[in-house]
Amino acid sequence: MASPIAEPAVVTEPLRLYSYWRSSAAYRVRIGLGLKKLPYETVPVHLIRDGGEQHSEAFREANPQELVPVLQHGARLYRQSMAILEYLDETWPTPPLLPALARDRARARALAQTIACDIHPLNNLRVLQYLEHEWNAPQPERDEWVRHWITKGFTAFEALLDDNPATGEFCEGDAPTIADCCLVPQVYNARRFGVDMERWPTIARIERACLALPAFDAARPERQPDCPEAQRA
Repeated sequence: MASPIAEPAVVTEPLRLYSYWRSSAAYRVRIGLGLKKLPYETVPVHLIRDGGEQHSEAFREANPQELVPVLQHGARLYRQSMAILEYLDETWPTPPLLPALARDRARARALAQTIACDIHPLNNLRVLQYLEHEWNAPQPERDEWVRHWITKGFTAFEALLDDNPATGEFCEGDAPTIADCCLVPQVYNARRFGVDMERWPTIARIERACLALPAFDAARPERQPDCPEAQRA
């Protein structure tokens, strides 16, 4: 099923995104594709059903890490959401996901990596499954694990935003960047686990500004073709 993105850019070879509706890493890439107005086909990979379709032999050929997202552009496959976003930015430079100045690019990347490298990995599905299956951690303890690391990470992220005059309507300036592509999915995860976002007003403000844009709105998990009907409300 094609993604609901208007005014597509010129794509000479088809784009396919191997995705799961609730994967925050795939969510980042959907936002990037939307900001670039790139038409793409969603190939659902269900991370829970039958033990996880990402562990199938067929998908391991696409990504030996057994993780989504994977972007297929023509005959080539691209892995890792951050690398995919930079590939999109280099291949279709307008609108940019990274600022023009080196110092601003460094800050946008640092903010993005604060989430993608420090916060998100600790509440990733495979980590929670390991806590459940290998350590027998019950659901309340797993949920508290997630809340702890998101809270610690967002407290630092809020300070990084408040401590820099480059923070504008978005994380870096007044146009969305790779940092916002990472922030919005992580806020979605925080709300899933009952984290009160009101303690971080700058993050909450930026999320609202992002979700007002069509690209962010179309990328929401509940708008994806593989989202269960019960979760679409």
